[in-house]
Amino acid sequence: MRLPPGLILVSLFAAARMSAAETSPATPARFVPVLPTNTVPNGPPIPTAPAQESAHPAEVPLWPNGAPGSETRRGEPENISWRQEADIVFPILFNIHNPSVVPFLPNPAKATGAAIIIAPGGGHMFLTIDREGYDLAKWLADRGVAAFVLKYRLARDAAGNSPYKTTVEPVADGLRAVRLLRSRAAEWNLNPARIGILGFSAGGVPALGAATKFDAGHPDAVDPVERVSSRPDFHAMIYAEVPRADWEAPKDTPPAFIVVAFDDPGKPVGLANLFLKYKAANIPTEMHIYNSGGHGFGVRTDRPELPVSTWPLRLLDWMGDRGLLKTP
Repeated sequence: MRLPPGLILVSLFAAARMSAAETSPATPARFVPVLPTNTVPNGPPIPTAPAQESAHPAEVPLWPNGAPGSETRRGEPENISWRQEADIVFPILFNIHNPSVVPFLPNPAKATGAAIIIAPGGGHMFLTIDREGYDLAKWLADRGVAAFVLKYRLARDAAGNSPYKTTVEPVADGLRAVRLLRSRAAEWNLNPARIGILGFSAGGVPALGAATKFDAGHPDAVDPVERVSSRPDFHAMIYAEVPRADWEAPKDTPPAFIVVAFDDPGKPVGLANLFLKYKAANIPTEMHIYNSGGHGFGVRTDRPELPVSTWPLRLLDWMGDRGLLKTP
């Protein structure tokens, strides 16, 4: 599915936003005061109103009785606050102990069967829940792609005293999310062979973990979700974190889509090396390196003049090129 390159992205995103009336009720996160670490000198004003998540469907827990090792904390409410950066203020979510996905399902009349799990970034301290989560999910759903925002456990949770490790719980949550979608494909009108995962920044850990540490399922598992494959059919790395240590990509690593800005201070080299690793392993990969955009550009409708703001269109181009958007 090729889209005209001249489309103005700001209008597309505006058209995709869902009103509160179009979403199911969800448990609101608990607002906490802005942490000093989430402010910058001379940044834009922080709103006086408490931060809140934008309207969204109710989340679906990855494990009905709580994640393994986190069962006793599954009842803790998530926290939400403001984060201030040099040119933007946005809500962040943390204190996540009951990992879940928030489903944004397309109109059945335009559904392609494709689905993407979206893992927001935030340095493993918080989730940039709107512009690296709900905003993209709404946009994709409006174009026939089911989207599921992943609330994964945070190894450096801003609430403090996190018991989690970067390479353990976030990866487990990414793998479980793939299994969950595949196990409920009929219910959510998904093609079980078109389930992908996308990671922004630190969200690259659950995304790449799912793409490289999957298994075919455990036929003897008591939990029926664990019986299905955790292998995503594709994955996307958006200015995403990749392992620093030497590692090998499995030969059946799913196809990849990579986006980064040249002026991102930390991610271009790692993602370029990932591309080369995938090329050597003959894993189909498309990579876009934009001239400018910095780190954390996510879905920003306030900068439509920047070419990097059109990256979601390139994602749809790539998915169409791979046959993932053919309607049933």
